[in-house]
Amino acid sequence: MIVMKFGGTSVESAAAMERLAGIVRSRIAQRPIVVVSAMGKTTNRLLEAAQLAVNGQRNEALEKVETLRAYHHAEADRFGASELIEEHFQELTELVRGLAILGELTPRSIDAISSFGERLSSRIVALVLGAKHIDSRTVVVTDERHTQAAPFYAETNERLQKIEWGEISVMGGFIGATLNGVTSTLGRGGSDFTASIVGAGVGAEEIQIWTDVDGMLTCDPTVLPGGRRVKSISFAEAAELAYFGAKVLHPSTVVPAIEKNIPVLILNSRRPEVAGTRITAEGPKSKAVAKSIACKKSITLVNIQSTRMLMAHGFLKRIFEIFDRYETSVDMIATSEVSVSLTIDNASRLDTIRRELEEFAEVESEQDKAIVCLVGDNIRWQSGVAHRVFRALENVNVRMISQGASLRNLSVVVAQSDLREAVECLHREFFTDVDPEVFG
Repeated sequence: MIVMKFGGTSVESAAAMERLAGIVRSRIAQRPIVVVSAMGKTTNRLLEAAQLAVNGQRNEALEKVETLRAYHHAEADRFGASELIEEHFQELTELVRGLAILGELTPRSIDAISSFGERLSSRIVALVLGAKHIDSRTVVVTDERHTQAAPFYAETNERLQKIEWGEISVMGGFIGATLNGVTSTLGRGGSDFTASIVGAGVGAEEIQIWTDVDGMLTCDPTVLPGGRRVKSISFAEAAELAYFGAKVLHPSTVVPAIEKNIPVLILNSRRPEVAGTRITAEGPKSKAVAKSIACKKSITLVNIQSTRMLMAHGFLKRIFEIFDRYETSVDMIATSEVSVSLTIDNASRLDTIRRELEEFAEVESEQDKAIVCLVGDNIRWQSGVAHRVFRALENVNVRMISQGASLRNLSVVVAQSDLREAVECLHREFFTDVDPEVFG
């Protein structure tokens, strides 16, 4: 048994779903469980409609819903999905009208409306494949942290074991339900996570993530085109890359797979003949220092300094208690005796955080920064890596540097305007002459 997850671009049109069907049927001997995202940009449009509704723009919200309805009919009616689409959109329309009356968008209602994309796309794909449909809300059990729910693995695995899987089975990614049956979601990009949860729960041979790129690349193609495909990579390296901006993989995806030692493959639904990237517990032996360069844009750098904290304990505790209180996560950190530099990717509560920090420290913040992260298991074993990084970046102003505790990533913060130059210089330094066993 294998799990095959298909992203939004892999189900965005009738042609894409026909390609999907061909790929799945070619693997029917492995009894695939197919996990799908919403069609195209459906989730974004659903949330836009919800926001318009609570803002008092009821008619505009309903127009968004009608546009989505027409889109689904245009792409899926040929598969006999017309009645199914109408059923879902009648329910969706009533929900949007209700939001317009209430004028409030809660996390629970966000989950209710954003779940429609996967609920509908999974039913349509099941029709295309003539497959058994499984409602993910009856299987994936989560806590009540709506919009960012965490799975209860014991309950979920128990339900997964009881399902009579078909020759091909289809379910929606991203969505689940609480113990009380209330619809929940795993966070944006959570379809990958669903695939991994299901794969681990059923003991799959492998988990395949089908997207619109050939696999993990040595650099972000939106920043620097022309990167090389990484043929094989370790779970640990993939997790670092995912966290620091490699959007081809959801950061949480690898967790259940690591625990069950299930390989994860990144494959291209538009070019299924390409071997993609294989992620395993231990990556292949290689002389390569690094496997890839990840980027994280729109970063804010926060510098905190207090001479009053010299030789005083509890400085870091006070700082991070404030960030924790306002649920703002920190990406990178560098410290000295009296100062701390850190980065955040969500500055929505920074003004409040800053006011509390200024009770005991001087605070400066710098926006429009980017993290550039060199990732590879061999970074920890080879000397001179930092020297090569700074030599490559000699014409780029580096505002902060950090080497992760895992010793498999070396990260720098640069101005976002310098991002492409920084990535290009590092790529030339580390990926000009590569091991053909590891890179395509």
